[in-house]
Formats: sequence, C-alpha cells, structure tokens
Amino acid sequence: MQTVFSAVLPDVSRAAVIWLSLLAVVAVTVAALLLRPGRLRTDTAARIRRAAMPSQLEQVQEERERVRYAAEVAVAAERATATAQRRRAEWLAAQESVEKAWQAYEAAEADVRRLGAATAMPLPRTVRTPAEYVDRERYLHRAALDAYWRRELSVEQLSDVFAHRNGWDPRLHPVEQELVLRRAVRDNLFARQQAAREQEQTAWRAAELAVASARSLRDEAFAATGRQVEEQQSVLPLSEVARPVEQQTRENQVVARGRAAVPAY
Repeated sequence: MQTVFSAVLPDVSRAAVIWLSLLAVVAVTVAALLLRPGRLRTDTAARIRRAAMPSQLEQVQEERERVRYAAEVAVAAERATATAQRRRAEWLAAQESVEKAWQAYEAAEADVRRLGAATAMPLPRTVRTPAEYVDRERYLHRAALDAYWRRELSVEQLSDVFAHRNGWDPRLHPVEQELVLRRAVRDNLFARQQAAREQEQTAWRAAELAVASARSLRDEAFAATGRQVEEQQSVLPLSEVARPVEQQTRENQVVARGRAAVPAY
C-alpha cells in the first residue's frame, strides 16, 4: 500500500501545479478585461470593420469604374441635351410654318369670298367667237402658271388645268375662271396647312421625347457624381449613423409657344 501511494503522490502534485497555472492565466486575463473593458470591444470592432471594407486594390478598381461610368453618362447627357435643343428648334420652325400656312389659307379664303360676291353680279356679255375662246383659254393657262410659280397650285392641279379636267373649263368667263382658280388655290393651301400641322405635331412629340431623354440622362449623371462624393465621405466607424443627404432640385425655364411647352435647355 505504501508503495502505491508513493507512486501516485508525485503525479498529484504535478497535476495540481498545472491546474494552478491555468487558474493563474485565467485570473490574469479576467483581471485585464476588468481593468480595460473597452480594449477587446474596440479591437473586435476594428477587425470587423477591416474585414468588411474592401482591399485597397479593389477600392482603386471600383473608383476607376465609377469615374468611367460617370464620365460616359455625362457625355451621353451632353449629347442628349444638344439633341433636345435641336429638336426644339425644329419644333419652333414647324410652328412658324403652320402659322404662315394658316395665314396664306385665310388670305385665299378671303379671295374666294370676294370673287364669289363678284360672280353673283351680272357678268359683261362678250361675243362668243373662236378667238374669244382662245383668249379665255390663254388667260386660264397664264393665270394657272402664275399661281403655280407662286407655289399656290400643285403640279397635279396645273396638269388638270392644261388637260381641262376636274372642273377646269377654258370656255368660262375670266371672272368665273378666276373664281375656280382661287378655290383651287384655297384647297391646295388648306391641304398644305394640314400637312404642316401634322409635321408640327410630329416635331413636338420628338422634342418632348428628346427632352425627357436628356432630363433622365442629366439626372443619372448628377446621381453618379453625387454617389462618388457620398462614397468618398461614407468611410465611417460602425458606431456612427449615416446622415441623410439633402437632394438638390433643378428648375427648367420653359418657353411656351402655341399649344404646348417644350423645356429649353
């Protein structure tokens, strides 16, 4: 029995020494934490922040990509703005054409009313001879040519005059021929005014679309530039709270002409 105790006692003392050493290490650690409680929390937050943040190479690549994207969007916005300005100028020119065509149509309508009142009165009688009919035909052809060179008649209408079809009768009295000619001019100018009006509507839609595209690209370019500044200023500790960024608004001056307003860039 004494031999057994003599063999076990050295192991017990050695184990006691090991346990006492471990307890001393734990006590020192606990004492350090109690004396400096913020050190572990600070080191842990710093390690988490470093692990969450991208590497320097990744940051450089991302910054280059953001700069390249912002530059491309800015160039696209400038081109879209120039296109919007050109479309707006085309729309204004189309409006001018509509106004001029309407004024020409109103003048032609006034001529028709005036000649209509003149034909209601008794016409002077002339001797209906072959020479008289030749003179009336020559007068009709000359008046139609003059109206064509003034761009009051179309090529088709002038062809009808020389072919004596669609109501063109060279045997009519010159006053009656003038009334027929003025009615044809009025109809042609009205059709031209309608065509100009359709072109103006097409130009207006194109201008509106160009303005919307330019506005969208300019907003995107503004947002891309704002994101760069915001991301450069957003490297904050985890304990801080991001502050809201005040959005900027822009007002476009509008030049109104006619029935619609297209923003001027």
